[in-house]
Amino acid sequence: MTARSRHEEHRASTPLELFFDLCFVVAVAQAGARLVHALTEGHVGTGLAGYAAVFFAIWWAWMNFTWFASAYDTDDALYRVVTLVQITGVLILAAGVPRAFDDGDFTISVIGYIVMRLALTSQWLRAAVSCQDPAERQVCLRYAAGLVVCQLGWVGMLFVPDSARTWVFPLLALAELSVPMLAERHHTTSWHPHHIAERYGLFTLIVLGETVSAATIAVQEALDEHDELGDLLPLAAGGLLIVFAAWWIYFAAPIHDHLSSNRQGFVWGYGHYVVLASAAAIGAGMEVAIEQTVGKAHISAIAAASAVTVPAALFMLTVWALHSRHFKRGAAQQLTLPVSALVILGCTFAGHAAVPLAGAVAAVTVAVGWTLNRRRAERTPAGA
Repeated sequence: MTARSRHEEHRASTPLELFFDLCFVVAVAQAGARLVHALTEGHVGTGLAGYAAVFFAIWWAWMNFTWFASAYDTDDALYRVVTLVQITGVLILAAGVPRAFDDGDFTISVIGYIVMRLALTSQWLRAAVSCQDPAERQVCLRYAAGLVVCQLGWVGMLFVPDSARTWVFPLLALAELSVPMLAERHHTTSWHPHHIAERYGLFTLIVLGETVSAATIAVQEALDEHDELGDLLPLAAGGLLIVFAAWWIYFAAPIHDHLSSNRQGFVWGYGHYVVLASAAAIGAGMEVAIEQTVGKAHISAIAAASAVTVPAALFMLTVWALHSRHFKRGAAQQLTLPVSALVILGCTFAGHAAVPLAGAVAAVTVAVGWTLNRRRAERTPAGA
């Protein structure tokens, strides 16, 4: 198992990687469903805390595989089998999401992580054995050691009192985030910028797709039970506009040329926790808004609206901060997304009209951004 070249041409995601991503849909759907239940019952604090913790576990498991595969994907029989074992761990993790979210019981999820970590650690050790460069071998061994130490920490967390987990979990999460930075502080793995950008883009697409699916099912169930088409149509239209705008904004400009070092790569990659979590939360928020409209949620119209507008605004701000701003020129272009995010937040106070209004703002944001880019292209000389 030798490292792939960072300068390899036409590097693209493999069918195995796409299969791996699709299996995460189950876990994302579970996290979204539990968030909906918590918010509709008015348990905002515990709901958001549970969602943040569970989504971190989902996102980090995906991250671990993705960055390793970008550097060492050999696609031989052994690599495929070990990856399928990791997928099994993902499904176990997904099965444990309801318990982790509702009761703080991470036992099943930790078992899923053990399965994934045993497989991934064996991959890093296999890469270490195959390395000819001593520095690269040390990186692989540091990764393997870091995975084992952190996993022992998660197992240990199962035995601490419930009250202590509120601070143990963030500490272990920070330990997880530090492993790549410590492992690659002297020598970097050969992750492929174009491949990494594509992998993140595909996972973002999957999360947005799950958002559309969740909202569609919620509308269907509401119609079956209440037949309130007149109230639901504007809500569904506004939600679709938000999701369509999210897709357009995220893929407006390629990012791979910006990912030229570990510093840019890690900041961009870690920042996607917010991008992906907020994208998935938009779908959960749509379900909350639909349930409030038909009288099934025990919260106000403004609270239900905020379940959509807050993650939508957060998505816009984070996408702007991570990569859109690197391609913007001039105050008008730079301010488009931040100002739109603030306006969408302001839509919250429109109550039942909030989601349609936010959808209209999102659509206008795309139109303004496209117009500004077109004008800039017309003013820029060819070849400049």
